[in-house]
Amino acid sequence: MNQSRPAAAPACCDEFAGVSRRSLLRGALLAGAAATFGGAVVNVSAGYAAAGTTPSDKVLVVLSLRGAADGLSLVVPHADPVYYRARPRIAVPAERLLAKDAMFGLHPGFAPLLPMWTAGKLAAVHATGLPAPNRSHFAAMEEVEDATAGSTTREGWLNRLLGQDASTHPLDGVAVGDGMVPTSLYGAEAVSSMRDPASLQLAGADEWDTIGGRRRSIQSLWGPDASTLGRGVRSALAAVDDFAPVRALPATPGGGATYPNTDLGKALRHVAQVVRGDVGTKVVTVDQGDWDMHTDLGTLSWGGMQRNVADLAGAMAAFFTDLGTLGDKVTLVTLSEFGRRVRENDNYGLDHGYGNVMLLAGAGVRGGRYLGTWPGLTDTADADLLVTTDYRSVLAEVVSRRFGASTAQVFPGFTPTRVGVML
Repeated sequence: MNQSRPAAAPACCDEFAGVSRRSLLRGALLAGAAATFGGAVVNVSAGYAAAGTTPSDKVLVVLSLRGAADGLSLVVPHADPVYYRARPRIAVPAERLLAKDAMFGLHPGFAPLLPMWTAGKLAAVHATGLPAPNRSHFAAMEEVEDATAGSTTREGWLNRLLGQDASTHPLDGVAVGDGMVPTSLYGAEAVSSMRDPASLQLAGADEWDTIGGRRRSIQSLWGPDASTLGRGVRSALAAVDDFAPVRALPATPGGGATYPNTDLGKALRHVAQVVRGDVGTKVVTVDQGDWDMHTDLGTLSWGGMQRNVADLAGAMAAFFTDLGTLGDKVTLVTLSEFGRRVRENDNYGLDHGYGNVMLLAGAGVRGGRYLGTWPGLTDTADADLLVTTDYRSVLAEVVSRRFGASTAQVFPGFTPTRVGVML
């Protein structure tokens, strides 16, 4: 197998390069009420009235692998002969795979997560995806996060999940990352978004504001305002106040955990701090990118895949180590908008495909196993991994088993099939 690095290749997918989270989600923020304080945004519904937080004994973390990760590299079908025939340079050697069974094995970069797999706390569901191929990053992200095929209503499945509770709070749903609210969280229920826990505070209310003038001025200006924006400002103030236990916690990870010094490592460290703060958060979203590897996906020696897998595995392992026993209430799910083609291209990369793999870790997961129905691979120029399990069936098991939620409400118009990934 040729392990040498090729000459520089053309830049990858122009569409993904041009789709920033800010441009993607600006419409969501303009469509509802949002109040910005510090580096955080609180989105509220027209009828929201701020109330205190209620501790949550279940937390769902949704980790989006932005750019369309190659599931065939993450969880390798080593017993399917087409895999090695279609990828003579970039295939992961069978002898290097971890946790091998008769068909699959994990990319060796997942070594930090092997203890979770062995302990039955990590599972993989292969050949998952949208009900029909969609190779546009922009459209596929929207479709995955709305999770209501054919609907024109922009409302995320996680927001609908939050709506299953009789009362909600802006801290029930939190996006950690670039300070923007993702489509999956957007909707009628109040949610928050932050770069880090320290950023969810009242801008200007610092050590120099010794008499609390900043807060008083905002309350004087917006206190009597009955508009949606006025209610948004008041609920944002409540969210800032109720988030104080998280900000008061030391940022030092627990259990001797060491996070990668990457965007994902920092984000999951912040998520762990939110969980430890116990301010009622039920749902958290976080992103990892860039998985759009048309070029330089590479081998085990170099390239984007080995870097991203090391980052993903290291950050996830540190996250659960950091949480310790609190990890018993956290379920983490990975999603990506679509997969990659079966056959490698000329640039040590892979073009847009269809089916993918989902990873599930933590509380309630029937781990240590590969699930899903394997369709077999085809070695033609435009061959995809076919989808045999709608990704919503996997998520439906999580929301029904962990949260007792109605799958008909969270995924309207969809009838899930049994996957068996949750206890």
